[in-house]
Amino acid sequence: MRGFHAVLRKEGVQMLRDSATLRFALFVPIFQLVLFGLIDTNVKHVPTVVFDQSRTAESHELIQGFVNTSYFDIKEYAPSRAQLHDEIVAGRASVGIEIPVDFARRRLAGESADLLVIIDGSDATVSSQTLSAANGLALSRSVQQLLERVGEEDLPLSVHPQLLFNPDSRSANLLIPGLVAILLTFSGTILAAFAIVKERERGTLEQLMVTPVSPFSVVMGKLLPYLILAFVQLIMILVLMTTVFRVPIHGSVPLLLALSLIYLFALLSLGLLISSRAQTQMEAIQRAQMFLLPSIMLSGYIFPLSSLPAPLRVLSQVLPATHFIAISRGIIIRGATFQDLWHNVVALVIIAVVLVAGSTRAFKKTIG
Repeated sequence: MRGFHAVLRKEGVQMLRDSATLRFALFVPIFQLVLFGLIDTNVKHVPTVVFDQSRTAESHELIQGFVNTSYFDIKEYAPSRAQLHDEIVAGRASVGIEIPVDFARRRLAGESADLLVIIDGSDATVSSQTLSAANGLALSRSVQQLLERVGEEDLPLSVHPQLLFNPDSRSANLLIPGLVAILLTFSGTILAAFAIVKERERGTLEQLMVTPVSPFSVVMGKLLPYLILAFVQLIMILVLMTTVFRVPIHGSVPLLLALSLIYLFALLSLGLLISSRAQTQMEAIQRAQMFLLPSIMLSGYIFPLSSLPAPLRVLSQVLPATHFIAISRGIIIRGATFQDLWHNVVALVIIAVVLVAGSTRAFKKTIG
């Protein structure tokens, strides 16, 4: 640790004087949290156009049933099938409902009544959820009609589902705990990626080379100021998460903060490793982007890990974000304890140690 305190003091003073870095570190994550936290991933009020050839009380009741699901928002009644199709092609509607002329007659006669539901498949999220809603509405009405025919009041088999941890299905409760890891990945890696590059561009890297400071002390001295800054980011994000977006933390807050330090240490070590191999800040950003995109796509934040091909699942295990997303969701949403998360903690510690060792070795080569 020779020269550690001198490097730490120097890096801390430089960081505090760099107002651009401080603004990036403190305001960008907050802006991103507010932006993504306000997004509701539950599909609601999908613009819908209706071609009602029946124009009866039965068809009106059916249309009202679609509206009552809150998935469909009737924007227009089309005069023809061609106009219905044109509205979807033009993007003014995502769903089209065509009710045939004999709909009411067949319903009153107790016969099978068909209707056509056209869904825009260019948006997978909208199409899958609206398709499920349409099928669910048709199924519920069919079951109700069958029960009325046979004179039964109850189904022979009833399912009573219980949704744990997020009974209201709030997207913020599911999105933000994982978003914490992604925001810290973005800001933490970028911040540390500039550490040695700035020294090289300012011409002060040579001064570090000739000072009696060990490479490990340089690495630790440069990491700790950014670790403190990233920890402040984390506190701000958690405060906004619980106060503004009202996402409760069901588990231990001290445990979450302690494990976050390990994650931040891994991220900053990764950024420092990138910085030691980059010649300019632009090159450092480009190298950092190579890790940021996989951290978003392969960490389980967007796609479940079980849905990934086997080679990508293996690759996901070497990403710090994969393990911290499991930790943050476990503590925040499910109230998990250390005993429930120890395997993710061990993996995160191993990754952090490897990255610190890699950063130290890379810096040795840099000053060598």
